[in-house]
Amino acid sequence: MLVVRVVSPVTSRESWTVLGDDDRPVQPVERYLAYLTGIERSPNTIKAYAHDLKDWFEFLASRELDWRSVCLEDVGAFVAWLRTPVQARDGQVVALPSVAPACSESTVNRKLSALGSFYVHAARDGVDVAELLSSWQVGGSRGGWKPFLHHVSKSMPQRRRAVSLKAPKKLPQVLSPQQVQALLDGCEHLRDRLLLVVLYDTGMRIGEALGLRHNDIAAAEREITVTRRDNDNGARAKSIIERTVPVRAELVRLYADYLHAEYGDLDSDYVFVNLWGRPLGRPWTYAAVYDLVRRLRRRTGVDFDPHWIRHTAATRMLRDGISLEVVAKILGHSDTTVTATTYGHLTVEDARAVMQKAGWFDDRQVAW
Repeated sequence: MLVVRVVSPVTSRESWTVLGDDDRPVQPVERYLAYLTGIERSPNTIKAYAHDLKDWFEFLASRELDWRSVCLEDVGAFVAWLRTPVQARDGQVVALPSVAPACSESTVNRKLSALGSFYVHAARDGVDVAELLSSWQVGGSRGGWKPFLHHVSKSMPQRRRAVSLKAPKKLPQVLSPQQVQALLDGCEHLRDRLLLVVLYDTGMRIGEALGLRHNDIAAAEREITVTRRDNDNGARAKSIIERTVPVRAELVRLYADYLHAEYGDLDSDYVFVNLWGRPLGRPWTYAAVYDLVRRLRRRTGVDFDPHWIRHTAATRMLRDGISLEVVAKILGHSDTTVTATTYGHLTVEDARAVMQKAGWFDDRQVAW
């Protein structure tokens, strides 16, 4: 099976589909992915779901199972299949215990989540498999964050995934100030430097930065507005709610220098465009950014990707004492819980700084 990109001839909207061994779309998957496209899910989200469902239908084909009549044991076997190295999935090769699993716990859980969403959609057409992938649980987990009006809803049954792996929590990757400076100094063009500065000063996602238009930047007010819209380069703002982020005067000056020295008289609405490559003036793409990332990795020795700069900006804001509510608004999170869960962690250095400020290490009430 194969995941392929498709573009609507009517709307020019990008989407993805899964082709079977007969080179035809796998119809149940095609219907679901078309539904996601219709409700304007991100093309990147649809692409990820396409790959996840391709794995599921490949697994079903290898066992000659009908997707409409699977049982819970089949889902468990799918998890084991995902964890098995690709070369051993046909059962002809035995994987040694020392061989690392093909998919991590978090990747497996993501695929199960996609599978659950697919079957919830299929349930509307009478395919009654969705209940296998979820269970009904009264109340939430013990401890931890409780939502507003939890006392009202805690007795109501809530849907939980019935099959999942316990995945270790990964802290977001962050860069040190020295690493960020090395990346900025490694840029050969003002455009490249401006892109990294925008990510670092605002905490934007790379898709949001690539979709920026000149009228999104209010130079006098030192503000940048992030707007969800369809862009010619496929970039997309994940957050539905429009937000305006205050920026430093230095960023505005760098933007002005970029327009004067490199952008010139180009006729384009987009901030980040092709300046030397073809087609000239076309908005920069994800592929072009990752070419820049690879060059900077080689040039500086810093291993990073653009999302690490977002993580770095968010962590820096919280360490500098900016409130969780403000950081969530700047990042475009719909709920402060997302911000707290992702970035509300303490490193040893953070803990030491707080303890030193509180005078913990100066306390001499007890001698030893």
